[in-house]
Amino acid sequence: MKMIMPAVYGWRARVSARRGRSRRSAGTLVLQLLALTVALIDGPRTTAAEFSFELLQQRAKDVAAQPYAPTVRRVPAWVAALTYEQHRAIHFDHDHAWWQAEGLPFQLQFFHPGWLFNEPVQIHEVAAGEEQLIRFDPALFNYGPNRLPEAVPADMGFAGLRVHHALNRPDEMSELAVFLGASYFRSVARGLHYGLSARGLALNSGEPVPEEFPRFTEFWIERPVAGAAAVTVHALLDSPSVAGAYRFVITPGDATVMQVKVALYFRKVEAVIGLAPLTSMFLHGENTGWSRDDYRPEVHDSDGLLMHTGAGEWIWRPLSNPSNARASAFADRSPKGFGLLQRDRTFAHYDDLEANSHLRPSAWVEPVGDWGEGAVRLVELPTPDETNDNIVACWVPARRPVPGEPLSYEYRLHWYGTEGGRPPGGYVAATREGAVLHQPARRRMVVDFAGPGLETAADGEPLKAVVSVGEGARLIGVGDVQRIAPTGLWRAVFEIAADGSRRPIELRCYLRRGDQTLTETWSNLWTP
Repeated sequence: MKMIMPAVYGWRARVSARRGRSRRSAGTLVLQLLALTVALIDGPRTTAAEFSFELLQQRAKDVAAQPYAPTVRRVPAWVAALTYEQHRAIHFDHDHAWWQAEGLPFQLQFFHPGWLFNEPVQIHEVAAGEEQLIRFDPALFNYGPNRLPEAVPADMGFAGLRVHHALNRPDEMSELAVFLGASYFRSVARGLHYGLSARGLALNSGEPVPEEFPRFTEFWIERPVAGAAAVTVHALLDSPSVAGAYRFVITPGDATVMQVKVALYFRKVEAVIGLAPLTSMFLHGENTGWSRDDYRPEVHDSDGLLMHTGAGEWIWRPLSNPSNARASAFADRSPKGFGLLQRDRTFAHYDDLEANSHLRPSAWVEPVGDWGEGAVRLVELPTPDETNDNIVACWVPARRPVPGEPLSYEYRLHWYGTEGGRPPGGYVAATREGAVLHQPARRRMVVDFAGPGLETAADGEPLKAVVSVGEGARLIGVGDVQRIAPTGLWRAVFEIAADGSRRPIELRCYLRRGDQTLTETWSNLWTP
């Protein structure tokens, strides 16, 4: 099995989000005059029709109708051989930030090829319906201590782009979103740090055959008007199996929302197709035990998968770092949403001054329209450290696409902190398990619940934990639900005994008072 693509842009080493200065820059004017001069010589890259998503969709259809042609690499060998540290030392000169001189509410900066990112992309600005190529220029970058063996080619292309906005302070531009590597992208909301990522498409993720990684090969960014509250990014995706058109309307705030519209055209349909995929990292947490070799109690970018089914049920699946790769499917029809969440926001639970894991965003996929039948798929891969993303969540449609016909869908992708993505009642706050004294065949499960639906629980009929155990184990007993006075949480405890088959066992638990369900359903896949 091919591992999930390593967390990009030094994801785990955490390339810090550089802050652009908000002052007007003569460098930007020089850069744009250079682009205009080239355009007068070569002619602008325009079409008979104004640029639009529909035009991009037709381009994707035309691309898919032709045999797949890999991107021609214009990156010299010495650039491709740059190490992580060497690549990290190359910085875009923020004085050249696109749209900085005009004082627009969004700015663009670009990534230099090298290290993992050696398949360049083409980036265009769209203004008044016309698209204009933004040309690569080595003068846009500071190369730091790197000693360059030869001149950097002027036609190399960029590795990716990032969008800046005054997200946290009105006088300071900071990173809002990044598109870099294959079809990976990520974003933040106000006050948060980068964490998990999203992708345009997942093909064969978690399957025993090599995973295919489609790429965003070109981008078109619409020039925002003064005072704009959102910025629009278009992308063309391509791979041996599929070509596609994407539109991202990005609205920053306490929760940053991306309105995503997609049209895919398949050349062949041989893969497990994952729509709206999210990619994250889980090393260890309170549900897996504390590593003796790691001073940090917990290390993860996300601690669980939350689903809101078409039938209205909320389901929480704690993440794990399994000893062997595993994939779970949660069948559904017309899902209301799913996401990878970082629910634990307590710094002391991570004790990491560099990673600030308590400030990682959650990401929630909210389908627009009816997505029909399918399943939320969760892939968990073993990882020895936090340098690789080992978690994938996506929607796998039951209906297979037909080559030549568009697979079209929309969704809203929410990046947020503590707000949103929770059921209206109670939710799982922590999961723990442990041995039962003098009973080696038994295991004790401890699930803590919190939420507004439980705040008045102490005044009424006692709460009951409803527990179900799948094949491979039997339920020994369920204890009384107890309130934890110091924290205000409610704790359910039960014991199970495995049958010795060592098969994975599905466990479920929720809290109820009388006939009223008060919490989401805790769903855990336990391997004896």
